[in-house]
Amino acid sequence: MKKLVLLGALALSVLSLPTFADEKPLKIGIEAAYPPFASKAPDGSIVGFDYDIGNALCEEMKVKCQWVEQEFDGLIPALKVRKIDAILSSMSITEDRKKSVDFTNKYYNTPARLVMKAGTQVSESLAELKGKNIGVQRGSIHERFAREVLAPLGAEVKPYGSQNEIYLDVAAGRLDGTVADATLLDDGFLKTDAGKGFAFVGPAFTDVKYFGDGVGIAVRKGDALKDKINTAIAAIRENGKYKQIQDKYFAFDIYGK
Repeated sequence: MKKLVLLGALALSVLSLPTFADEKPLKIGIEAAYPPFASKAPDGSIVGFDYDIGNALCEEMKVKCQWVEQEFDGLIPALKVRKIDAILSSMSITEDRKKSVDFTNKYYNTPARLVMKAGTQVSESLAELKGKNIGVQRGSIHERFAREVLAPLGAEVKPYGSQNEIYLDVAAGRLDGTVADATLLDDGFLKTDAGKGFAFVGPAFTDVKYFGDGVGIAVRKGDALKDKINTAIAAIRENGKYKQIQDKYFAFDIYGK
């Protein structure tokens, strides 16, 4: 009888293991410095499109989100050493990054743009950028693009730790402009008091070589979490939760084609 009781207890403990595994929080890395995607509310909490999408995905997967703040250029290193389980911080899917991490399917897709003083003329050739100081976020796809495309044309590329620091120097005249995600620039700078007198100039940048196939969620190489998140992305797109979050922040379809 004691053996049967013991075996029954062991069986119950084995059956309960998946439940405990499912209850383990999903640690998601994010840099909360890019409204409307992720920023800090006055009370110190994280708000934004990325944050809401992440919480919706966790709810769909029935796991608890544990948000871990990190500077953008430290997110992939943090993922590799298992400080976090995933990166949900407007990270573009690029071939270069795919060498280090796996990506889910995209959860949005927008072009990059150049912001400078309103009225500045910049043609498709970008020749007018010669001698101009252009701020970019360190470790971003925009830094790589600026170094490989704008620098050879004579632009002076200046890397910064955060986009907010760039905005301050653009507004103060220490930078001539910045290259970043168009939606980020519009909401985080152009629509603010600091952005008055500035505007998008030149063409939209969409070269897949630099800007990839949209923005995805990064996980460690070979991690089955990728498939779970892909299923959750498809689910919130289907059940209307994605559109509900999108409409809270944007007046257009940010998912893209």
